[in-house]
Amino acid sequence: MALAVVLSVLLILFLLNVPIAFALIVSTAVYFLFIDNFSSSILIQRMVGGIESVPLLAIIFFITAGILMNYTGITSRMLRFALILTSRLPGSLAQVNVVLSTLMGGLSGSNIADAAMQSKVLVPEMEKKGYSRSFATVLTAATSLITPIIPPGIALIMYGYVGNISIGSLFLAGVLPGIVLCIIFMIYVHFYSKKHHLETDNKEHFTAKDLLLSFKDAFFALLLPVIIIGGIRLGAFSATEAGAIAVFYALILGLVVYREMKLKQLVRALVETVYTSASIIIIIAAGSAFAWVLTLEQVPQKMTEFMVTNVSSPILFFLVVIVFLLVVGMFIEGNVSIIILTPLFMPMLAQYGIDPVHFGIFFIICISIGTMTPPLGTIMFTTCSITGTKIEDFIKSSIPFLIILIIAALLIAFVPSISLWLPTTFK
Repeated sequence: MALAVVLSVLLILFLLNVPIAFALIVSTAVYFLFIDNFSSSILIQRMVGGIESVPLLAIIFFITAGILMNYTGITSRMLRFALILTSRLPGSLAQVNVVLSTLMGGLSGSNIADAAMQSKVLVPEMEKKGYSRSFATVLTAATSLITPIIPPGIALIMYGYVGNISIGSLFLAGVLPGIVLCIIFMIYVHFYSKKHHLETDNKEHFTAKDLLLSFKDAFFALLLPVIIIGGIRLGAFSATEAGAIAVFYALILGLVVYREMKLKQLVRALVETVYTSASIIIIIAAGSAFAWVLTLEQVPQKMTEFMVTNVSSPILFFLVVIVFLLVVGMFIEGNVSIIILTPLFMPMLAQYGIDPVHFGIFFIICISIGTMTPPLGTIMFTTCSITGTKIEDFIKSSIPFLIILIIAALLIAFVPSISLWLPTTFK
């Protein structure tokens, strides 16, 4: 009875467009009206306990590093490098969009930040080349979904923290799936550009020297993910310490190497970090309290029992889960989904013999797809608001990309080696 009321209140608050964190806090507080065994102060204790963790500092550090990178001139260097790499391909600028998302994913860790940046920089240029605004906007939104699984994706850190899984293994596991998504998008862009005769006769060609010079400019930025993953796997530092190193590295690039960051920009970046970090941390705190209610009501155990009784094989389990996550992603923000659903799925994975690292990549991709779908698609609204694209045009143009993303998610689900080869090889 109490749980039913809590879930009903949460749903009503969602429909009223109450901010997610506050909806979780209010619905959790309602739970204490129905039980006498616990004081309402437990709510505060659970919220504080949910964020009182050293591993969570990794999120703050990587957010800081990603925001600092935006003020160092790295974006323009990465854009130049991606442009030269794809200059001979049909749909060159659209290919740049895909490659840049993959490269920047290893720096910012935030898909919303990447989507916003590329919506401002690339979409207007793509329109000049003949692409429709809706296609350019959807491509930017779809390719930004590569970011959460490319290390140091914030979603990977959150999943590892909540599920008590090695963040270093998750970082390695996300590399190949991220590359697979990049290649699939590039193939689609190739055929789309051919069909619509977009940039199929590129006259601007770059020499090997141009490529080498652009790589030299982007080298230090490209080195960051290598340092992070290598250091964690070699045991030189933890994921949290890697985040601190990433911040230090970003400062060195901005202040010493590229010398494009001024004191005013540094202050602005730190203020932006505080706002971004606070919004994520309060969601984690609220989600932790709500997850405690679910655990108290034995929801994970009941769901595991139900699934094991009615779903007979790992293949069927993945099919059921992808449908469930696609629906959930339409209504619940990705970070909240990770906080609430990870403890529910962990007991099930053991029953089906599924590696939690492998499942984590699949899980994050599935909930990321929801950011492109109404009614709560954060990436959809972010990109549309920046580019001025109508939501209905976005939805129409997004159908092929949603199909591609679902196929990619199923490919990762049914071919575990895509996710597990690197973590297994570099134990």
